[in-house]
Amino acid sequence: MDAWSQLSNRLLEKYHIKIPIEKRFFLTFVDDDDDTNIQKQKIIDHLISQGFLEDDPRVEQLYHNFKLLVKTDSMNYDEFKYCVENHICILKKIFRYECIIPRFSPFCNQIRSLYDDSFSCQSGKNADYIPQLSRINPDQYGISICTIDGQRHNIGDTSVEFSVQSCCKPINYAIALENLGEEHVHTYVGREPSGQSFNELLLNKMGKPHNPLINSGAIMTTSLLYPDKDLAERFESIINVWTKLCGGLHKVGFNNPVYLSEKKTADRNYALAHFMNEINENKPIGFPPQTNLNETLELYFQCCSIEVTTEILSIIAATLANGGINPFTGDKVFTPKTVQNVLSMMLTCGMYDYSGEFAFKIGIPAKSGVAGAIMIVIPNVMGIATWSPRLDDIGNSKRGIEFCKLFGSMFNFHIFDNLSDTTKINPIVDTYTTESIHQFSELCMAAQQGDLEYLKFLFNKEIDLNQNDYDGRTALHVAVCENNESIVKFLIQIGKVNQMKKDRWNHTPKDEAETHHPHLLQYFQ
Repeated sequence: MDAWSQLSNRLLEKYHIKIPIEKRFFLTFVDDDDDTNIQKQKIIDHLISQGFLEDDPRVEQLYHNFKLLVKTDSMNYDEFKYCVENHICILKKIFRYECIIPRFSPFCNQIRSLYDDSFSCQSGKNADYIPQLSRINPDQYGISICTIDGQRHNIGDTSVEFSVQSCCKPINYAIALENLGEEHVHTYVGREPSGQSFNELLLNKMGKPHNPLINSGAIMTTSLLYPDKDLAERFESIINVWTKLCGGLHKVGFNNPVYLSEKKTADRNYALAHFMNEINENKPIGFPPQTNLNETLELYFQCCSIEVTTEILSIIAATLANGGINPFTGDKVFTPKTVQNVLSMMLTCGMYDYSGEFAFKIGIPAKSGVAGAIMIVIPNVMGIATWSPRLDDIGNSKRGIEFCKLFGSMFNFHIFDNLSDTTKINPIVDTYTTESIHQFSELCMAAQQGDLEYLKFLFNKEIDLNQNDYDGRTALHVAVCENNESIVKFLIQIGKVNQMKKDRWNHTPKDEAETHHPHLLQYFQ
């Protein structure tokens, strides 16, 4: 340690000068034998473990700084401060575990185990009524997570592009609600489950499609999208919304072979359109005036052929989970009311004629597509996207459904879980919290159990590490008695705690070390 550092540390200790937040963050990454430098890879690894990836626009420059401005593997405090000075707000959330999923890395490990368990499901087959979908490798499987704070994690084939198919239906419905309002949209389409197959030639008693998430309702909803524009402009406008939903992090594509295959095998959808277009005394409502049926169907096929990855779809789901606001850009794509209506529809009608069972068992808004995707929205928490082409008899991904069942059994995200005495895991409740628990109890626990990570959390939260219990014992007393060397070292060298504080028996931590664990004396000044 250089002379300046020694002087600085003595002053901090003597006069209790508040350590700058950048310094606190720096000190939590210092090497064992060197408190003047840190390994930049350790910081990068920590950012990734908390779900803040390199293409995140909020930390992209930070990664750039670490990798390009710092030429060596290690950096000193001045270099660190320069790299992070424009990112303090988001780093506070990361280093203080204040994101919606505070312990993100353990949560991802749990998701990984569910992925592995559901991967073993080998039944089901690709959709074959659309020839292009039948040619997809059936063994591919990917899961992506994106929280409302922009924490992301990807497992498996998450970079493989696939057509969204029916996953476009809630987005089209949202666009229609946003542009025309709820009353106008539901003049033409209902909002009740049909109880029938997604492509059934069936209307409700008012002559409307039952809801916007079955084929008839989706075709009707599509007719409401940008009717004053030509076909190319209509589709471009829809793509722009998808781009805003994913924050522009990835390019939203279009699969022309799937579109052509979709169009060629669309006899049932053409039949549905003409069926809905009929107006008589028992069916007074058809399509909106001046609707061009062929253009509407063309646009619908184009929407089904939009191409994404699970990573893109999870970000879109996260935007819905965040009330229509993209977690990365802050852009308000949809209003909260629109999102509420969309999620209500997804909960009751999103999984074809398995919707009721899905709502009963899993209780989370979701929408599936016959290319194998499932878009899952956990309001105010996260979006999840799964993709595996093997389908069940209803048209839902076999592995995706299995994952959802396992997920629902492990975590308490069912809409009514808070009403039951559940033993499920709640990942949004942080074990690292000091709001409702006595701070010293938490300090003592970390010192006793040797939980260095937790101690660093408390340090970054600017908790007073010198506080004591009713016997006058500090965390340092406890750490010495328990022989937790890493804790002792951190409290003294980084936390700059008072080493000579006496308990009710007039013993200092150093006294305890001399009596019980003399090897710890090397850390006392």
